[in-house]
Amino acid sequence: MSTPAEPGRYRLLYIDDDVGLCRLIQRRLERRGFSVVCAHSGAEGVAAAEAERFDVIAVDHYMPGQDGLEAMQALLAVPGSAPVVYVTGSDESRIAVAALKAGAADYVVKTASDDFIDLLASALTQAVAQVKLTRERDAAAEALVASNERLEAIVARQAVLLREVNHRVANSLQLVSSLVHMQGNAVTDEASRAALRDTQARIGAIMQVHKRLYTSEDVEQVDIAEYLRGLVDELGQSLSAGGCRPILLEADPIKLSTDKAVALGVVVAELITNACKYAYAEDEYGEVRVRFTSNGEGGVILAVEDDGVGLPADGRKAQGTGLGQTVIAAMGRSLGSAVAFDPTHPKGARAVMRLTI
Repeated sequence: MSTPAEPGRYRLLYIDDDVGLCRLIQRRLERRGFSVVCAHSGAEGVAAAEAERFDVIAVDHYMPGQDGLEAMQALLAVPGSAPVVYVTGSDESRIAVAALKAGAADYVVKTASDDFIDLLASALTQAVAQVKLTRERDAAAEALVASNERLEAIVARQAVLLREVNHRVANSLQLVSSLVHMQGNAVTDEASRAALRDTQARIGAIMQVHKRLYTSEDVEQVDIAEYLRGLVDELGQSLSAGGCRPILLEADPIKLSTDKAVALGVVVAELITNACKYAYAEDEYGEVRVRFTSNGEGGVILAVEDDGVGLPADGRKAQGTGLGQTVIAAMGRSLGSAVAFDPTHPKGARAVMRLTI
């Protein structure tokens, strides 16, 4: 067995039954930086390739017992096989093509001139470089696949954790809402009771977002149609004690980020609460309508309207506490918009907010 190559030198297995030519090539190529091991038959070459590691192999076509094509097939079957450069005669292009089809990295025409050694050295070097590039590419591809799999696993774990967090937050908010409701039933002052109902509506708006997040596959966006449907139902139940009218909803299936959904829900809750309290007289029937629709231009329009008494004729703001108006203004700023009242609404009041999504 030959000694290992020096660092930086390619290990070459040269297979040729011509002993003299093998020695010549060994001397010439070692001057060019190769460490050369010679084998004088296909079987001897295959045995050497199975016993040692080589960077590249050159095999001659004409050899007794087993020709180069047969030897190359056996060489390429060795686990971790090195690339093979095939050596043919000057008028044997058919054999060269057959070798390339069988898996040779390149071929060199054997001649008596010095060019043969130069061409062989170049072909061997390029074959090693090509294998190196291929292995680096495959390693990079495997690393990328592994990295993507790790990333997908991390994202999946985070999604599960986020759903669990949203579940717990929603449960906590439900508990807080129940406590506020109990406190409202316990107080006798009607103004305090109304303030607690308003607080419960605000809590419900936030709670509905977290309910949607832990029951959805998407933990970053909220389907506003489903969200508003749940919010309207929640408000209808919590405000029923205060004489709330029927709340009708029309909403397109539009998705918003969690933060925008929370802000939008608080605005809707405030506007519905105000409409339920101030739009109609106690003995008067009427409804509150909520619409959230696309404008077809990359934006959406939120409208909350009624057919009640409308806005004060002197231009004063709609009825309601200063806190409610402050909350609406703050949520509007976070959405990059503001609530405006439509002066063309024929009867009652119509609050409008336009959003860009």
